[in-house]
Amino acid sequence: MKKFNLAMAFAAGAILLSGCKLDKMIKLAQENDLQVNPNPLEVHGGNVPFEMSAVLPPKILPENTSFTLNTIYVYGDQEVSVGSVEFQASDFPNSSSTTSRKAENFTFPYQEGMNPGTLYVQGVATDTRNGKTKETDRLAVAQGLVLTSMWIKDVAMASYADHGYNDKEELVPTNVNFYFDQGRSNLRTSLSYDGVSNAKKRDELSAFIAEKNVTRTVTITGTHSPEGTETVNSDLSEDRAGTIEKYYRDRMDRYDYKGAADSIDFILKPVVQDWSAFKAALAGYEGISADEKSQYTNIINGSGSFVEKEKEMQKLSTYKKVFNNIYPGLRSAKTEVLTVKPKKSNAEIAVLAKAIVNGDADADTLTIEELMFSATLTPSLEEKAAIYKAAADKSGMWQAHNNLAAAHIQMAKRGDASKLDGASTQLEIAKNKMADAAEVQANMAAVQILQGEYDAAYETLNGVSSSSNDINGRVNAMKGAVETKMGEYEKAKASFASATNSENVMIDRGLAYLLSGDYKMADAEFNQVERADAYYLLAVSSARQGNAAGVGSNLKKAVDAEPSYKDMALNDLEFTNFADAVNEAVK
Repeated sequence: MKKFNLAMAFAAGAILLSGCKLDKMIKLAQENDLQVNPNPLEVHGGNVPFEMSAVLPPKILPENTSFTLNTIYVYGDQEVSVGSVEFQASDFPNSSSTTSRKAENFTFPYQEGMNPGTLYVQGVATDTRNGKTKETDRLAVAQGLVLTSMWIKDVAMASYADHGYNDKEELVPTNVNFYFDQGRSNLRTSLSYDGVSNAKKRDELSAFIAEKNVTRTVTITGTHSPEGTETVNSDLSEDRAGTIEKYYRDRMDRYDYKGAADSIDFILKPVVQDWSAFKAALAGYEGISADEKSQYTNIINGSGSFVEKEKEMQKLSTYKKVFNNIYPGLRSAKTEVLTVKPKKSNAEIAVLAKAIVNGDADADTLTIEELMFSATLTPSLEEKAAIYKAAADKSGMWQAHNNLAAAHIQMAKRGDASKLDGASTQLEIAKNKMADAAEVQANMAAVQILQGEYDAAYETLNGVSSSSNDINGRVNAMKGAVETKMGEYEKAKASFASATNSENVMIDRGLAYLLSGDYKMADAEFNQVERADAYYLLAVSSARQGNAAGVGSNLKKAVDAEPSYKDMALNDLEFTNFADAVNEAVK
């Protein structure tokens, strides 16, 4: 922190007016201390904030006087009046015997071309009774601006809505339940418990097997009704499942599955002396009252073996009804076959999508989900945009319009700013169809960022609500970058904590740490980016930590990667105290 003395300025620049009181104030001003912090001045959030404090010696403020320090920033042939620190004698009643201290915070907006420039202070002594003044020449108190915050990168991330298509393998269940006579495991074809005979089910299963669907598993769960000994029940459950497995395998042999049969996993699950199925069936049975049902559940939940409990149930007056109406449904082999859902290959989808875009195939050749998915199969943004346009024309879905806008955003980031108008148009359509879609709002903010409308973008980002970690990560990345640009470094660090990563995000996150004085965390971010700007900012961090070796080594890497940084480094006030290291690095 530099101190300045106005004595020489007063002596050289005072315009003598009448009144010895002002002359005396000027003479006493030689003991005045003036401090500007930071010095040199720094740009933060598009502004130049600083604090100026002054300490006046005793007796410099006699009654009915004031002493004002005016600040002016001068660059080129332009100047900006920044503000004043004013000492009124009436505010310092003990100024005749003590020093008078005062500090003020100032800020002025940064404009292109302000660096280099100079902050001046001009003192004015005033007799408040008659308004007579004496003023000094301007005293330079700060030279130039530190522009490190200007390294902030725009972060505008495109958000694509889900296409709704699953290109992974999906398994489709086919379920067939076969039923058996009491105590039997052979399949009586005429038996029908659920209204469909075993014969018809067997024929349908045979036809299904004949189609040679790609099959992953066949799970057969064999069950029994509660009556019978443990040995009998155990054998029944297993044998019933085995009966269906044998039939399934016989059908595969008939239809010449060859090696495909070996890839099918048969899972037999005999369920023995388990009350779960009975309790579920009892709950849905309307043939007895709730009180009568509770008699069964009390027995089941009570003590005794499975067989003993079943014998107790036989004593109930409603047992015959239960035996005739519930038990037959428990004598089964429940079969679930998981087959692979037929799908077009990705290559086929890509070819058909291109044909649709070119007008060589009807739009209905692909489902809307397949068409939307096809855009993910090409790296070309132009091809993505054409596919999403075809999807928007085909369906009018907000997702298609949003994704078309997202492709335009990515093209704009690549350098074609004219695409932003198209993105805005598509987002307005998408918003009209689904106003609260997080993807749409996030993309609107991305467009605003690319147009330099940071305040509007920040408001839009704060209105995004999503349960998607992917969307929230993109939103937080953009928020963090905007907050860094606004000089809100603590907010930026909080946003960046759960942000989607990219090289520009790491640069901006590093700047948020650097500009708030957390150099260790800043270095950790910059070290992850192998880019000239990251090396340069590591040199800045080294300078702020007093590390001359770090300044030299990192600047050399920066200039080697980007020669234009040489002149920048030679004139950067961050390196004022490291001239030797800078000269060695850039030679």
